Amino acid sequence: MTYNHSATTNDEDQTQDVASPSAKTPEQQLAAGIEQLGLHVPPEARARLLAYVTLLAKWNRVYNLTAVRKPAEMIARHILDSLAVAPFVRGTQVLDVGTGAGLPGIPLAVAMPDRHFVLLDSSAKKIRFVTQAIAELGLANVQAVQSRAQDFRPVRLFDTVVSRAFASIASMVEAAAHLCSEEGRLLAMKGAYPQEELEAVPAGFRITGVQALRVPGLEDAQRHVVCIERKP
Repeated sequence: MTYNHSATTNDEDQTQDVASPSAKTPEQQLAAGIEQLGLHVPPEARARLLAYVTLLAKWNRVYNLTAVRKPAEMIARHILDSLAVAPFVRGTQVLDVGTGAGLPGIPLAVAMPDRHFVLLDSSAKKIRFVTQAIAELGLANVQAVQSRAQDFRPVRLFDTVVSRAFASIASMVEAAAHLCSEEGRLLAMKGAYPQEELEAVPAGFRITGVQALRVPGLEDAQRHVVCIERKP
């Protein structure tokens, strides 16, 4: 399984990676996972994360936003998976490119209310859902934008640009590097260690770190976050 395909492909590839959630309620699973990740997420934010899962499951029946159908499975495969990159987010302005159903942007925004998030996707269907989720969850720090990354021209550049939607690190840099501030970073969420991709980083950029992640509930799955910055 890798992060670098469409959301549907990712979900299908992850099917065998998920630990059975039957032993815990979604609330217990979320609380335990957040504790294992070492994050501080207050009760009201956890309630928002659970509300997001409920909303995603509801809309998914009609709009087919994700191949994951059961809310209990969404806790590990969507919420905790997204929150695992929280320690690598830099600055106050964050862009989620190719957000799809709002991942990883919405979980990160809920957990980081002091940062501003823009969730970008070219799909009108997905942005309709993300816009509705933002409204229903009362997320004042999140904005949804329908646009291709290549065409997006924000008023202010971003400190962190994160995505799990691009086919390769090179394609992410080529499409979204213009959205990142000079001192900012791009975070590419990957599955297996992407050795070949690391060797194909476009000129002018460098890999500053590749960190293996351990996502609660997905212990048998490989997860990595690749940090990319401009060369000095």
